[in-house]
Amino acid sequence: MAGGPDPGDYWVCVSIGWAISSYLLSGVLVWGGIGYLLDWLIGTPHVFLAIGMIAGAGLGTYLVYVRYGKEDEGKKP
Repeated sequence: MAGGPDPGDYWVCVSIGWAISSYLLSGVLVWGGIGYLLDWLIGTPHVFLAIGMIAGAGLGTYLVYVRYGKEDEGKKP
């Protein structure tokens, strides 16, 4: 984030928390839904649902890291 938010501003921190929660939840829901559709098409007993939910959790965590966890290149010594 260029410059970053003001850490003293309460509402900016709340909105970042909601955004992170949304990234994690939507990753699990979207990839879990894709896995569910694959299970339905193939006829397997929720194998791809579990794989999709785990993959969605991992990808959501990675997206949060890329968006909020990395340091800016200009701030490194």
